[in-house]
Amino acid sequence: MSIAINPSILSADFANLQRDLQAIATADAAHIDVMDNHFVPNLTWGPPVVKRLREISPVPFDVHLMIQDADRWAPQYAEMGCESVTFHAEAAIAPIKLARTLRESGAKAGMALRPATGVEPYLDMLPELDMLLIMTVEPGFGGQKFLEVTLPKIRRAARAIEGAGLDLVLQVDGGITEETILRAAEAGATCFVAGSSVYNTADPQAAIASLRAAAQSVEADFKATCCH
Repeated sequence: MSIAINPSILSADFANLQRDLQAIATADAAHIDVMDNHFVPNLTWGPPVVKRLREISPVPFDVHLMIQDADRWAPQYAEMGCESVTFHAEAAIAPIKLARTLRESGAKAGMALRPATGVEPYLDMLPELDMLLIMTVEPGFGGQKFLEVTLPKIRRAARAIEGAGLDLVLQVDGGITEETILRAAEAGATCFVAGSSVYNTADPQAAIASLRAAAQSVEADFKATCCH
């Protein structure tokens, strides 16, 4: 599976979001963090803003819902045309039903796990998903340091995906830099959310290219050793 870099606009200039979406036109998608100040202690934007941004974005939307009552709210992001919608396992009452609803609405279905949430209880439902997001920081704020403790979970998830022969994206989000992306890719991640390491540079597109090259440099090594 090819490497994907999805910059988080949480690190963009909120007064110039259209400009900053154009600045990542070479990315695979824009990562859109929706926070409700309940599931996480921060508040960002909701459906009206996301809908308008999607209309002017040069790249697809990878929406990450850090909100309560995901079963109720997630489908409307699929219905407004967001290409991928990720809900948190901890916030979903019926995650399989929700994943199927998202797919029926035309979006890819993703499920996210907080750093302390184990992956094992959810392995049987992986075929219902298009993406599994393993948070490598506590969700809620950008600019945090990558949590090394999440690497074994990434490895277990990657091996489960590989062993089941699933076409499933394994995404990581939090503290991704040119250094930490190597360790996450070595563990088996294939999609990387990067905020400050893209937007806090003079050339976001060059930063995207550097991150992509770093991950690709170790992807082959993982594939060679994954099932041995």
